[in-house]
Amino acid sequence: MKAILVDDEPLALDVLEAHLSRLSDKVELVGKANNAIDAGELLKNNQVDLIFLDIQMPQLTGIDFVRSLENPPMVIFTTAYSEYALDSYELNAIDYLLKPISFDRFSKAVDKALELNELLNSKASLPETDEVEIDKDFIFVKSDKKLVRVKFDDIIYIEGLKDYVIIRMDTGRVITLQTMKSLDVKLPNSKFMRIHRSYIVNMDRIQAVMGNMIEVTEKREVKHLPVGKSYRDALLEIINSNRL
Repeated sequence: MKAILVDDEPLALDVLEAHLSRLSDKVELVGKANNAIDAGELLKNNQVDLIFLDIQMPQLTGIDFVRSLENPPMVIFTTAYSEYALDSYELNAIDYLLKPISFDRFSKAVDKALELNELLNSKASLPETDEVEIDKDFIFVKSDKKLVRVKFDDIIYIEGLKDYVIIRMDTGRVITLQTMKSLDVKLPNSKFMRIHRSYIVNMDRIQAVMGNMIEVTEKREVKHLPVGKSYRDALLEIINSNRL
């Protein structure tokens, strides 16, 4: 996988490059830029799968830069400002890293990008279907040329990544060529709720609600999922109906 780094702070670029050098067996650095204009030139002249992109930059912000791209590569935002998190998720960013960025947090974001890149490269091997068979407390989902049984209680959340749906569970994951819309209408709305165009959550797995984010636990690690503006009121209505 090929990546570029974009940040107007030289020290921040040095930190990102040092982190990336420790993962050189997974990701190749093909260029660096200190503004969005130069980043655009890098995209024109190189094959780029992933951008590590600062948000607050002169001339053009990272958010506006991604919005200007017709077919952007995967994006991991790197910033000192937490208030842009929701905007980043609306742009389907792979991750949102707050400075100072530890290597452990950086590595986890890269792993997520590698996961999606692998899915995109293996698209032809998956059956092109959105078929889901529903029973009382489980579903059968077509994945890797077979029907996989998934119990509702085992689902933590469901994540949409481009043409794929990833069902995240305590026991692992199931990946299928599936639309979020088709899955959303088939799941029982008494148990599952769409909270974002890229996320459906098992309501029983919500640990906390914080502003425009919810908290769940996956493999003993706390995950924060965004709540889209158009889904927030419906979620809060349910939360408030169960509030002491």
